[in-house]
Amino acid sequence: MLTNKKRNLMMMLVLILAVALTACGGKKDTSTGETSTGTGTELSGTIEIDGSSTVFPLTEAAAEEFGKENSKVRVSVGTAGTGGGFKRFVKGELAMANASREIKDSEAEAAKAAGIDYTVLEVAYDGLSVVVNKDNTWVDKLTLDELKKIYGPGSTAKTWADVRAGWPAEEIKIYSPGSEHGTFDYFTEAINGKAQESRNDKQITFAADTNSIVSGVEGDKNAIGYFGFSFYEENKDKMKIVPIDNGTSVVTPSAETIKDKSYAPLSRALYVYASNKDLARPEVKAFTEFYLKNVGSFASEVGFIALPQEMYDEQIAKLNK
Repeated sequence: MLTNKKRNLMMMLVLILAVALTACGGKKDTSTGETSTGTGTELSGTIEIDGSSTVFPLTEAAAEEFGKENSKVRVSVGTAGTGGGFKRFVKGELAMANASREIKDSEAEAAKAAGIDYTVLEVAYDGLSVVVNKDNTWVDKLTLDELKKIYGPGSTAKTWADVRAGWPAEEIKIYSPGSEHGTFDYFTEAINGKAQESRNDKQITFAADTNSIVSGVEGDKNAIGYFGFSFYEENKDKMKIVPIDNGTSVVTPSAETIKDKSYAPLSRALYVYASNKDLARPEVKAFTEFYLKNVGSFASEVGFIALPQEMYDEQIAKLNK
């Protein structure tokens, strides 16, 4: 028979062993949805992102959802425009840059000179939408040449009649994104033949904010403007979208025509550029992977067109190599 002394000693050993097993094995904490770094430490830190106002709704949606699960990570998203974002990105000021166009050679060279290596992530498709006032009854479509008559450098078109015979001889009020916007770069290259080449006279207003274009077109019967398809989707009750005659067919931008690229040449991809140095930070890596896993659903919610799922999967695999 065990003595009381031996029995107490055995009970104490069992208790010590149980405590040790609990400490070593651990339990998964289900009281929060916060992501662990794998070392038992919750993610924390600040992720600064800037750039395209077109891509902003996608990245902002990802930041908000990621923040619900990772309350100690602050994701800041700015709207300096694609060019403005790249200016900061190539100096090492940002973890990520939103872009509605590919990086220019000069920007890539500046990044290389500064020792900034990066990973390019394609996140969605978009189509530039040309819009006119709801009371505009004459514009049924526009050809690429007619768009160049309106927006081209050195254009002398001042009235709608100058664009097409039979249209009213009323002064056109032209709106365009400012030169810092990737939307401006893409449109001017597609329509005028060279990025940043545009008319620059009193007929045209360059807007830093897309909402200013919306307001301008909504408020003037003779106005015309352009911006990303998502902005049209948000404001389609305020204006008319213009079908584009690209010389092969007349196409109106829609989820289908943008995805199958029949809306040419004004369909485009949208990007996020991620600094490889910052991707080494666990919070940036976790956010980027979260972004790629969820951006397809965010895209449809805010008026963009998601990539095929296998393209997101390939990018996640590349990220994890």
